[in-house]
Amino acid sequence: MDDRQKTPEEKRERLRQEELRRNTNGALGDGFNRAENGSLADLAGDLGWKGTAILIIVLIGGYVLYKIFF
Repeated sequence: MDDRQKTPEEKRERLRQEELRRNTNGALGDGFNRAENGSLADLAGDLGWKGTAILIIVLIGGYVLYKIFF
């Protein structure tokens, strides 16, 4: 498959896999840090634009409810 036919998610994943192969020690440290904190880029990429929009709306709604009641 040509690079022009790949989706942005496939390109990001391919680049991530290449980086893991080239830099194993850095990848190990990144894995530990990501396991502790999570990665917002991975979350947004996995959810897609609709899921990200829903997440933002839920967070804003929760904040508004918090401010109203507390």
